[in-house]
Amino acid sequence: MGAVRVSRRGLFKLTGASVGASTLTALGFSPAAAQAAVRAFKLERTSETRNTCPYCSVGCGVIMYSIGDGAKNVKGKIIHIEGDPDHPTNRGTLCPKGAALIDFINSKTRLQVPQYRAPGAKEWTRISWDQAIDKIARLMKDDRDKNFIARNGDGQTVNRWVSTGFLAASATSNETAWATYKVVRSLGMVVFDNQARV
Repeated sequence: MGAVRVSRRGLFKLTGASVGASTLTALGFSPAAAQAAVRAFKLERTSETRNTCPYCSVGCGVIMYSIGDGAKNVKGKIIHIEGDPDHPTNRGTLCPKGAALIDFINSKTRLQVPQYRAPGAKEWTRISWDQAIDKIARLMKDDRDKNFIARNGDGQTVNRWVSTGFLAASATSNETAWATYKVVRSLGMVVFDNQARV
């Protein structure tokens, strides 16, 4: 019987594997126990929330899975997003942008608070949601009071507000779209569109 020839590279591999296996065994790690262990399902302890993808006018349904028990001082974290198989629009499929929603949600550059830049200023400053809503409402009211057209040149009542427009979300439910339409038209806005045409 001839001697077994082991190359230098083979010797390093054999030695490394032997040292690694003996070290793991000495530390109490058994490959058999690790292989026999049952791994918990990734989404086992998550909460499901159904929503609509925010990107385009198709309005695909998504299921967002978050960890957090809903306690008062616990902030939930979304860990997985997938297409909703029960949604009539996409039936569980998502385009590349929709499939990457988790990166959009967890992005470090995602704006999560209102910011305001005063006329002539170079820097944006954080403001509260109440301040932002009050500022938008005040600017809309001032512009409507200044530019509202109650009657046209022939004296006919038209109730038009043409100096401000509204861009709505086309990926909303019929009920939300109806309410948005009623609010915008009741203010007299003529310029009204949504991202389905953008």
